[in-house]
Amino acid sequence: MNVHSPILRRARWVLAGVVVIGGGWIGRSIPFAEQWPLFEALRTTAAIVFAVVGAWVAIMFPERLKQPIVKRADGTRIAGREGIDGFFTPIVHSTIILSFVLIIGVVAPIAKRFEWMILHSELWRGVTYALLIGLTLCQVWTVLMSLGQADEVKQTSFTHISKFARIVNRKAQGSTSAAKED
Repeated sequence: MNVHSPILRRARWVLAGVVVIGGGWIGRSIPFAEQWPLFEALRTTAAIVFAVVGAWVAIMFPERLKQPIVKRADGTRIAGREGIDGFFTPIVHSTIILSFVLIIGVVAPIAKRFEWMILHSELWRGVTYALLIGLTLCQVWTVLMSLGQADEVKQTSFTHISKFARIVNRKAQGSTSAAKED
């Protein structure tokens, strides 16, 4: 069965939904103070993925980053952006995850000041834990996507190294044959 089939795609979404809802149900008994270190770890992971993939883009596509984005009337893009789009998906996902964690970090202390929030703290612990699980699943997917990009970086590096090695070998052979003639 094709891993990109619509049936498997739906099954993955259903499984993720069940995990998030089940985690939220179980997470109702986990105090936010115990959840917060997990949010911090998620924030750190997202920041690392963002930085690493951003560095790969800067190293592999320095000239393409300087080119403006040009869209045709039909919505298609031109200007040599091929190959670079796959790198931006992990960056966008990591940015969204970072944004959620930063917002939660600001909202949580304020929310604790409201009586209604305190009265329904079990519900809110479940909601924040479900959000934590959902964001973690997104981050795991983002890390897996960035591994595909790492393979592309490796293959591109090997291609450049082998081209450089051929040039060096040709020059070395050329200078050896020229020296033999003298």
